[in-house]
Amino acid sequence: MPNPLLLFAAQIVAILSVLLLAAGYLKTEPKATSARVFAVMAIFIVFYLVIGMSGPNIDPQFRVDLTGWRLLLLFGINAICGLFMIYCFLIFQEQSSFPKPLAAAFGMQVVIDLILSYLAVDSTAQEPAAAAVFLSFSMDVLQLVFVCLAIFWTLKGWRTDLVEDRRVFRWFIIGLQGALIFSVVFVENFLLAGGSASYASEQAVIVYAIAVLTLGMLLAALRFDFVSLSYVIRRVTELTEEKSGQGTEAIDEESFNRVFRDGLLYREAGLTISGLAKKLNMPEYRLRAFIHKQLGFRNFNAMLHKYRIEDASAALADSSKQNLPVLTIALSVGYQSITPFNNAFREIKGVTPSEYRKKMQD
Repeated sequence: MPNPLLLFAAQIVAILSVLLLAAGYLKTEPKATSARVFAVMAIFIVFYLVIGMSGPNIDPQFRVDLTGWRLLLLFGINAICGLFMIYCFLIFQEQSSFPKPLAAAFGMQVVIDLILSYLAVDSTAQEPAAAAVFLSFSMDVLQLVFVCLAIFWTLKGWRTDLVEDRRVFRWFIIGLQGALIFSVVFVENFLLAGGSASYASEQAVIVYAIAVLTLGMLLAALRFDFVSLSYVIRRVTELTEEKSGQGTEAIDEESFNRVFRDGLLYREAGLTISGLAKKLNMPEYRLRAFIHKQLGFRNFNAMLHKYRIEDASAALADSSKQNLPVLTIALSVGYQSITPFNNAFREIKGVTPSEYRKKMQD
C-alpha cells in the first residue's frame, strides 16, 4: 500500500501545479482560445485528482466526501481527452479550422458518457446492461483516438515549425502530456477496475506521475529549468552548425525574394526547409530564424502557402487564363493535389479559387 501522507501530498502538489499553469497561461494570453481550452482542461484534471481522493483505497483521514458532486466531476473527467485534442489542434494547426466531424464526435462522447455516468451513480448494485457496457467501451476507445490525434498533430508539423522554443515545447511538454493522458486513460479504462482498493499501488503511481509532470511543467514555465532547456539545445546546435557553415553569406528580405520568389523556388512540390537551406547555401537554423523573425512566419508551410497563393491569385485573375483548370493552376504553383490548395486559398483569401476567379473577372 502507498504511503497515505505521500499520496495526499502528491495530489495537492498536482492540483496546485495544474491550477497555477492554467492561471499563468491565461495571464500571458488572455484572449487566446487555446489558453481558455487549457484552463478548462486544467479544471477537469483537478476533478480527476479530487475524485481519486474519494476512493476506498484512500486512507480515511485523507479521504474526501464527494456526495452530490460525483456526476459533475465525472462529466469533467470524460471531457479531458477531447479538450486535449482541441488544445493541440489550436496550438499546432493554427491555419486550419477544427474538423466538424471530430467536434460532433467529441460532443457525442461527452453526452453518452454523462448518461452512462448518471446511470452508474443512480443505479443499485445490479449488473449493467450489455448495451451500456458496449457503449462505455466504445467511448473509452474514442477517447484514446482523441489523444492519438492530439499527439499526431503535435508531431506532424515539428519540422516546419520555425519557433525554436515551440519546437522543443512539442517534444518535452505536449509529447509527455499526450503520453501520460493516453496511459492514464488506457490503464484506468482497460486494465484497472476504477476505485478498487486492490489497485491502490497502480493508482498511486498515476498520481505521482501527474504530480511530477505538472510540477516540472510549472518549473519550466517559470524558467527554473536549468536556464531554459530550449536555449541550451539551441546554442549547442548553433555552435555545431556554425563550424560547418562558415563562409555563408548573410541574407535579407530583398535577396531572399530575389532567389525564392523571382526564382520560383516555392513552386517546387514537396519543398522542405532543409532543402531550401541547401539551395540557399546556409545553415538550416539561420534560415528558420530569418523566416520567423524577419518575414514574420511561425511555420514554413504558412510561408509556402503565401507565395503559392499569391502566384495562383494572379493566374486566376488573368483573363487570358480563364479556361485554365483550377487544378492545373494548383499544380503549377507547387501543390500536389487540389484539396490543400483549396483549403489554403480559402484560408488566405476568404473565398474559394473559383469564387475568386469569378469575382476578379466580372
